[in-house]
Amino acid sequence: MSIRYELVIYWSEEDQSFLVEVPELPGCMADGETYEQAVTNVKKVIEEWIETARELGRPVPEPRGRLRYG
Repeated sequence: MSIRYELVIYWSEEDQSFLVEVPELPGCMADGETYEQAVTNVKKVIEEWIETARELGRPVPEPRGRLRYG
């Protein structure tokens, strides 16, 4: 799967792991012991998020690319 959604990746001291959030998909996030593992894990979570949204008849946002803050 090609990820086109923006990923926000950061280290969490509290969790002692990397966390990945997908701002365009509310509630979509994953973690991992390494940066690479966190990205691998979030790919699966994105697939599951999209599959669940479709099953529930909810819209799936199109990736917008780089988000603009401000």
